[in-house]
Formats: sequence, structure tokens, C-alpha cells
Amino acid sequence: MSFGLFDMIGLAASLAFALPLANYAIVRLLAGETALGGGLLVVAVAMVVLPQYFLDPARIFRGLIRGLLPRQLRGDDAESGTDRDTVEK
Repeated sequence: MSFGLFDMIGLAASLAFALPLANYAIVRLLAGETALGGGLLVVAVAMVVLPQYFLDPARIFRGLIRGLLPRQLRGDDAESGTDRDTVEK
């Protein structure tokens, strides 16, 4: 996955909020509060992972356009899910 300038800025912003939360979660885990620490650690990881892998605007836009286009204009093989150019001969 290649990051552009805006992707790097978004990642830095996510990390600016997720790292203190993860630090607090680890402190709570070491203090014996397993449920709170584990829950906060899951939230901190989700703050970084979700925007980078699941909420990618380009991927959402491509899926929306691909779903709206007729099968002939999609540019992929509907049965196998691969592009026409990548099919082995």
C-alpha cells in the first residue's frame, strides 16, 4: 500500500490521538484492570486500522461506481472477479 501526502497526514493525525490512548490502556492493563485496558487498546488500534484499510475513500468510490455500472462496462470478469487483462492465456 503506497501512501500519498494526504494519507501520511491522516495517519499522523490518527496516531496523534491513538498513541496516548494506547499508552493509557497499557497502564491500565499493568494496573490489573484487564477489561478497561483491553477495551481501550482495541479502540486505539481501531483508530489507526479502520481509516487506513476499511474506510479508504477511493476503494468505497470504486465499489460504488462498479456496482452502478452495467456488467459490460465494469472492466472485470463478473464470474471470477479478476480483470480481463490479468487473466492468464
